[in-house]
Amino acid sequence: MRTAKLLLLTIIVPGLAMAWQASSEIEKVLAEPPESVTLEITEWKVPWEDTRPRDPDVAPNGSIWLVGQGGDYVGHFDPESEEFARFELPPGTGPHNIIVDRDAALWIAGNRQGYIGKMNPNTGAMVRYTMPDEAVKDPHTMVFDGKGHIWFTAQWSNYIGRLDQRSGEVELVEVPISKARPYGIKLDSSGHPWVALLGTNALAHVDPESLALQIIHTPREASRLRRIAITSDDSVYYTDYSEGYLGRYSPATGEFSEWKNPSEKSGPYAIASDDKDRVWFVETWASPNNFVGFDTASETFFSETPVPSGAGAVRHMVFDADTNSIWFGTDTNNLGQAKLP
Repeated sequence: MRTAKLLLLTIIVPGLAMAWQASSEIEKVLAEPPESVTLEITEWKVPWEDTRPRDPDVAPNGSIWLVGQGGDYVGHFDPESEEFARFELPPGTGPHNIIVDRDAALWIAGNRQGYIGKMNPNTGAMVRYTMPDEAVKDPHTMVFDGKGHIWFTAQWSNYIGRLDQRSGEVELVEVPISKARPYGIKLDSSGHPWVALLGTNALAHVDPESLALQIIHTPREASRLRRIAITSDDSVYYTDYSEGYLGRYSPATGEFSEWKNPSEKSGPYAIASDDKDRVWFVETWASPNNFVGFDTASETFFSETPVPSGAGAVRHMVFDADTNSIWFGTDTNNLGQAKLP
């Protein structure tokens, strides 16, 4: 075992007020860091040029679905044949995110037309669920709660929402900070949503029973959180896009911990955790983009791999336990797979 020095900060949030105190440096016993590894990353050129393929998700049969934000389509990729197929969306949809449910139905965030769509993967037929408030114009990122609902963010509209998958009913929670920009969203083991607020230095948490909203500020006012990942102990990891940190918030203790990223110019964006509770993220200001692995037991960065195409930006990604890999899309019009050690 080895020891490492770590600065812990506690944030206490009564309502929306924020006070914090920093402890002195303390010793913390950590696991030995793993050996450094380089990932095997494979990319496939998406055949529809300049369409920003993004946010892939894995279907129950192992095939991959994605959306073309700049092309108004839903794309399908068969990893065995390496063939792509395409379903058209209404012009101007600007799809931002896609998630696939256990029945293989496709759920699409129609970011520029204020709807969430449910698409049949065999026929391309789609049902649209529009927002009940015209102020909510941009469904952004979605996640299933496993109880028949989809939680989602609406970045510029400043809302967090919940869609009933059966009835299509939408409930909305307004974020009471101007231009808070709710962005990445994940659920903890209790089914509670956590949200990165890109427009301020904070996380948001919603109680699914009461829909009460809690705002938890990070220690640094300049931090801007883009995406989050949650490990098995319900620790909330986040990418600080503005200042190049990986951060962790522990809901059990109220403590924040942060680690400066490997690259001098980092811009960390997409993030995912795997089934070993390792955290992976992509530095998008590095050229080429840098795919980074962080071992949460030893609290060390142990893997850095350049994305072969350069990537431009990796905006969102998903871990697939069946293949022990992470799937992602790039601004250079590629679909990528990073095989994990």
